[in-house]
Amino acid sequence: MIDGTTGESTMLFSYTATPEATTQEPFLAVLRELAQAYHAFSAYSATHVRQLGLTPAQFDVIATLGNTQGMPLTQLAQKTLITKGTLTGIIDRLDEKGLVRREVPVGDRRSFRAVLTPEGEVIFSRVFPAHIAYLSRVFANVDAGDLEQVRRTLRALRDRFQE
Repeated sequence: MIDGTTGESTMLFSYTATPEATTQEPFLAVLRELAQAYHAFSAYSATHVRQLGLTPAQFDVIATLGNTQGMPLTQLAQKTLITKGTLTGIIDRLDEKGLVRREVPVGDRRSFRAVLTPEGEVIFSRVFPAHIAYLSRVFANVDAGDLEQVRRTLRALRDRFQE
């Protein structure tokens, strides 16, 4: 928070920590594992997606638009976690490949919906199941209850960051 009179930060911390003490915080090991797990997943996934002829971002857009009637760029950006500016370039390239088209909604000529073309739908029906099968090998011997516990824990962590 910013103090209205001095303009200085008034954020309060529950304790005073020294640099030595902060490196021992138990949650740092969790954050490190979370980041490393994400990077490992990202590298593993990207390798396969590239073999399918797409970039990871293009795959993300096609997978998100698959089985939908399309969606506005803002919604697509939220679902894919790709910034709107970057997403515009990805949509341009997918449009050039004939996989996505822009539709202007009736009554709102200032925006558009990104929609898979018939060719894009064919690509989606080919690459999405193939990629899910590729990823499922990693989870083949993981107990469903353990997966649910991890999901709940990650969701609780995300909720804490969004408070």
